[in-house]
Amino acid sequence: MLARSEWKAAIKAEAHRLGFSFFGVSSAGFLEEDAPRLENWLNENRHGKMAYMANHFDKRLDPRLLVPGAKSVLSLMYNYYTPKKQADSKAPKLSQYAYGKDYHFVVKDKLKALAHFIDQNVGAFNGRVFVDSAPVLERSWAKKAGLGWIGKNTQLINNKAGSFFFLAEIICDLELEADGPIKDYCGTCTACIDACPTDAIVEPYKVDGSKCISYYTIELKEAVIPVNDQDKFENWMFGCDICQDVCPWNRFSTSHQTPEFEPHPDLLAMSASDWEELTEEVFQEFFRKSAVKRTGFKGLKRNINFLKKRR
Repeated sequence: MLARSEWKAAIKAEAHRLGFSFFGVSSAGFLEEDAPRLENWLNENRHGKMAYMANHFDKRLDPRLLVPGAKSVLSLMYNYYTPKKQADSKAPKLSQYAYGKDYHFVVKDKLKALAHFIDQNVGAFNGRVFVDSAPVLERSWAKKAGLGWIGKNTQLINNKAGSFFFLAEIICDLELEADGPIKDYCGTCTACIDACPTDAIVEPYKVDGSKCISYYTIELKEAVIPVNDQDKFENWMFGCDICQDVCPWNRFSTSHQTPEFEPHPDLLAMSASDWEELTEEVFQEFFRKSAVKRTGFKGLKRNINFLKKRR
């Protein structure tokens, strides 16, 4: 077993070996600054029809309610950036995080491997792993752990590598030395605010989720998208990368090294007409283990047909 003084460095080294780009620790406790911000956001109905966002309010703010006896939140960042683009500039677009295998499975498997390493080298501990799958304010914890700052588009931005990262956490009863937050480097930049075609960034550091293209193309389950101006969607059929694409800090993004995140060989070659003629069989072939399964074949076809009206 490792000496207590070696715990944090060893866990960090193993996290990097497993493919995580950044690792940091914060003390588990009540997120006092986030409480009024979250309450106001919900009261203003910025979550639209994402009713689940209003659930478990207390648990979102205090990880000790998720893991009794928790002392530390281990925050990690996993790169998914790729310079690869869809060949047809007129084809409906996918957010690049959804090109390959669903990150929930890929990153969670690596988190479980890290938890096993801790158990074997530090000792038995009580903890849970999280990858965007529970009421955890992951960006707030990543900020507290010094992995970056929350930008004006509300994305977690790292000043060495940008924002194309999945966030993950291990909430546990290990008492590790906490890291501190870094400064906000957004400065006077408003690139993300200016570029958002639906004006979803209603003010710096506040996004109206119910106006976001990702909300309409993924979260909204209605048979018809209740918007008449298709041009505002800039041809996004699943998710949206605009506010990240224009962020100056993403000039530091580097290609991920995860084979599971590579798209199906034929995916990026699909033309606009190919997408319009998409069959359920092809959908299952491309997206069998993808995050796109969240919207389903009917949902993706709804989005494609919606965008088709602009051409």
